[in-house]
Amino acid sequence: MDEQEFGFETQAIRTHIDRTQYQEHSTPLFLSSSFIFEDAEDMRASFTEEKERNIYSRFSNPNTTEFVDKVCAMEGAEAGYAFATGMAAIYSTFAALLSAGDHIVSAGSVFGSTHALFMTYFPKWNITTSYFDINKPETIESFIQPNSKILYVETPTNPGVDVIDLELLGNIAKKHNLILIVDNCFATPYIQQPIKYGAHIVVHSATKLMDGQGRVLGGIAVGQADLIRQIYLFSRNTGPALSPFNAWVLSKSIETLAIRVERHCENALKVAEFLESHPNVNSVKYPFLKSHPKYEVAKKQMLLGGNIIAFEIKGGIEAGRAFLDKIKLCSLSANIGDAKTIVTHPASTTHSKLSVEEKLSVGITEGLVRVSVGLETVADVIADLEQALS
Repeated sequence: MDEQEFGFETQAIRTHIDRTQYQEHSTPLFLSSSFIFEDAEDMRASFTEEKERNIYSRFSNPNTTEFVDKVCAMEGAEAGYAFATGMAAIYSTFAALLSAGDHIVSAGSVFGSTHALFMTYFPKWNITTSYFDINKPETIESFIQPNSKILYVETPTNPGVDVIDLELLGNIAKKHNLILIVDNCFATPYIQQPIKYGAHIVVHSATKLMDGQGRVLGGIAVGQADLIRQIYLFSRNTGPALSPFNAWVLSKSIETLAIRVERHCENALKVAEFLESHPNVNSVKYPFLKSHPKYEVAKKQMLLGGNIIAFEIKGGIEAGRAFLDKIKLCSLSANIGDAKTIVTHPASTTHSKLSVEEKLSVGITEGLVRVSVGLETVADVIADLEQALS
């Protein structure tokens, strides 16, 4: 049977490296920093890449290879490279593909650390960034300059859960010869595959739903082989590689990604519907609520709505803080994608250093709360949110 005929779940479970002489059913952990050679010629040919083999775990490792192969199969990508964290994946991808004088066109709604790269660090190397409003995609082309090289988005966004049409972005990137990079962390490859719509590179923080239990850090970039080659060479020399242990954990986690994400999304939709009906809530954003401004786009490109909800509590920043203080069951944490439900108040925590204007420009109001809905009995999650909102 042709491997391409396999379904998503089968690829996630049955993509694995060759078995060792012990014929194990579950891939073993290869905790080795380096690998040996048969002789001088084997060593020479390996370093010149005439042979494809493991040399050093900063370059590749059997566990890392299996993890990358699984994500490539799920995303429909030609190649990939795995990183120690999601931010290592984002930084290394941009650093490998950009040169001094290049320009990035990005949605303004990006993760805080990505924003810091664009505004604080990249300008030191004469790499500039222009932000467009993700809710005004018709303006994107006006930001493109002669030196523009990359078009970048998250969809859905963090923390506002905004959605943008990936097909539109693919067409713009093709028209202007831009590299389209999509952060697919919130959706996971089970819900959405940006490469189908023209993305050249897809990045993930594997720390989130790919692991799904808040255990390990990891990141990955997959996509077009010639671009991944540049990312690989940069990373091979700068050293942000994923550890074999974390790769082993993530590869095993992916085997249950589909079934976990389905339950996350089922719970999240019920929580979103509850929040939308609560008198102390001004508004709710969840891609599969009909009230979401990009509901039709979300239905077109997403299988499910994801596990992240953004809602605004009446009463602003003080009401947001009071809400957190009353939470009993759910966790107060900056992470997402855990089996445990997590609530965060961005205005007083993760985005507290932004001005009011900067917060509003990316959809963060004073009363905005982000919920990463977990796998608990959903009635218990709703009961906790209800008593905290009272």
